[in-house]
Amino acid sequence: MERITVLGAGLAGSECAWQLAKRGIPVRLVEMKPGKMSPAHSSPYFGELVCSNSLRSDELSNAVGLLKAEMRRMGSLILESADANRVAAGGALAVDRMGFARSITEKLESCKEIEILRQEATEIPEGEVVIATGPLSSDAIARQIAALCPESDLHFYDAVAPIVTLESVDMDSAFFASRYDKGTADYVNCPMDKDEYLAFVQELVNAKEAEVHGFDDGGVFEGCMPVEVMARRGVDTLRYGPLKPVGLRDPRTGKENYAVVQLRRDNADGTIYNMVGFQTHLTWGEQKRVFSMIPALRKAEFVRYGVMHRNTYLNSPGLLDRYYRLISQPRISFAGQMTGVEGYVESAASGMLVGIETAARVLGLPPVDFPQETAIGALGLYISGGSVGDFQPMNINFGIIKPLEYKVKGKRNKNAEISRRSLAIIDTLLNREVFDCENHR
Repeated sequence: MERITVLGAGLAGSECAWQLAKRGIPVRLVEMKPGKMSPAHSSPYFGELVCSNSLRSDELSNAVGLLKAEMRRMGSLILESADANRVAAGGALAVDRMGFARSITEKLESCKEIEILRQEATEIPEGEVVIATGPLSSDAIARQIAALCPESDLHFYDAVAPIVTLESVDMDSAFFASRYDKGTADYVNCPMDKDEYLAFVQELVNAKEAEVHGFDDGGVFEGCMPVEVMARRGVDTLRYGPLKPVGLRDPRTGKENYAVVQLRRDNADGTIYNMVGFQTHLTWGEQKRVFSMIPALRKAEFVRYGVMHRNTYLNSPGLLDRYYRLISQPRISFAGQMTGVEGYVESAASGMLVGIETAARVLGLPPVDFPQETAIGALGLYISGGSVGDFQPMNINFGIIKPLEYKVKGKRNKNAEISRRSLAIIDTLLNREVFDCENHR
């Protein structure tokens, strides 16, 4: 059987390679790290998380919780690794990012069906290819993609939040809690009074930004908006966004504070925490100066400052089909953020769908055709059939999943019922021959 080439070993490429290999299909996985690194990567491991360490909610009343539940049932490598490297984060699934990436890498390196090439891909090879090089693709492969997709000039920007050591946080000015006391008290909450907040916002607005070639605030994806860009939108924007105090009762006063900065655990040991919602492209000196205005962080040790990098997305509708295949050349598929899915879980889900559907085609089996009633299917159908004229990157949400044909009272109950319906469909699809992995090895 001819090897299928997967370019890129991020979340999507790693998941795709795993889904192919577990069905006995030989894979050549090409990854340029560590010989060549993108501006946002620092680890040699596969599946490196370059922004937050959170894979977001695990609850079935949340669309990303449903997507994760679907993927777990279908044997996701990414979710298996995430669950094995979970760190406390209330109702969210957050991971020790190094342990998580190491786990993915070890699984793929030990799989006999996968040949790993640690080198930069500069050409798109012949045969079946999955391009999962991500929105930070190297210039060489980006030029090859541009030649395939003349309308791939849809650019956005992403930002990475700073990380501080827990021991450097002034806990006399902070407290542990989760919003609305949900789950365990996993977040470090750093409150500010009104005067402290107003002074902080003023300095944030005036702070010096690092130069990012071609940066345009209008091109920033809303889900990863730099904190200084939010501050420019109005003095209270942050208080209604990442610094909202709602549901965070200060145990010292029994009341909510004027504004609260949250820190989320970034490793299993709980020694380092990231600043939730503090993606930024301020200069490192300005980050130290301005973020140290937060009372609990006056003496904070920053082990990583925020950075800004360019993300490039395909104008996928009209270019890709529901299997993420290039319509003009079906031997070539895409997976991951480059397609316009937004978020870690969504990227891995696209890689899973590509791996399963490509395996079905190679093995001569019928396609699964995940329907719009499922989260994984709805995401693929949005990417291939969204608005061509105004295509935007999209997180999974209940708005793109097919509505119920009957009424259910209450949004939470309705979402839970959509999730129940979806998982019932997934359970039925698991009877398809393509999911009988042992039979294909």
